[in-house]
Amino acid sequence: MSEALSAKTVTITGHGGDEIEAYLAVPDDGPGPRGSVVVIHHMPGYDSSTKEIVRKFAANGYAALLPNLYYRDAPGASPDDAAAAARAKGGVPDDRLVGDVAGAAEYLRALDGSNGRVGVIGYCSGGRQSFLAACSLALDAAIDCYGAFIVNTPPDGMPLKATPIVGLAEDLSCPLLGLFGADDKFPTPEETAELSKVLDELGKQHEFHTYEGAGHAFFSVDRVAYRPEAATDGWQKIWDFYGRYLAN
Repeated sequence: MSEALSAKTVTITGHGGDEIEAYLAVPDDGPGPRGSVVVIHHMPGYDSSTKEIVRKFAANGYAALLPNLYYRDAPGASPDDAAAAARAKGGVPDDRLVGDVAGAAEYLRALDGSNGRVGVIGYCSGGRQSFLAACSLALDAAIDCYGAFIVNTPPDGMPLKATPIVGLAEDLSCPLLGLFGADDKFPTPEETAELSKVLDELGKQHEFHTYEGAGHAFFSVDRVAYRPEAATDGWQKIWDFYGRYLAN
């Protein structure tokens, strides 16, 4: 693999026909066919660290697209200001998230070289949203990186307005990979075990991995929460998982 890629900002059609900003990265290693990934950013927003993840997927052979979920809340604002504006409104409404991911998936399937398979991955609040998208849309693989409030509601005082969505699990459209930290409080290991039990009872294909010594945001290389061993193993599990379900 050459790891050569092209990246740029594009406009996609999201929920309700809205035109929103997104960040696209595609491999430069030939015409394909190749699988694609919708990357859902964390609560801090559409930032440089998440765009780096998008480029990482392209360097590993996938077309990847990051929709700016906060674009409507503060067009043209910095990631921090847009995230603050979105938090002040309680976060991204679930229906809007599903519409934006649907638009991103449609955009990826229409790219030259697409093999038609699209996965989704999300971090932090995006982990919950990845599960939501996989239960609401026809996708080929989904990854939840420490997404909370799938099973429980946020505690009092947290700005995020989210309701449990575990009841959607019967509609999960694709295999699900979950990557979690044993020291995380949102979600706790008990919450992820409860979700796994529900998926087992429904016969939904999934695999969950919980890393000892890791808490929330252990993939974030620019934060004190970063745990290199957990992140390295997690990335390998991501490549293995998408290799099974998105590659040719």
